Amino acid sequence: MKRLIQTLLIGALIGSVGSTVLMADVKKGQKHYLKSYKSKFHMNGTKFATLHTQEEWAALFANEGEGFIKEFSERYPNAQKTLTKPNAWKKLQHVKDFAIKYASDSGNVPSCG
Repeated sequence: MKRLIQTLLIGALIGSVGSTVLMADVKKGQKHYLKSYKSKFHMNGTKFATLHTQEEWAALFANEGEGFIKEFSERYPNAQKTLTKPNAWKKLQHVKDFAIKYASDSGNVPSCG
């Protein structure tokens, strides 16, 4: 019984560490936002992230960012080309995590001003 519990705990630990590696990264999202989108959206990362709640951000980024791309292409036409690039979703996955972590209802404040 003791061996079974140890095996399960080790499996859970390995599974949790392995799964976090596969997730998008908040820090990468912050960097991508600052590099690719800050100048196009004319706002710093703090203001950007607090535009929506966590739930709203999750909905906007559903279906490979379809809602996000639509909303921000309409608001900022000069960003449309960047947002609709074939590889844009790679960056947007990280931006999604950044936006959700620092959303208006999260209580978190990014240090990217």
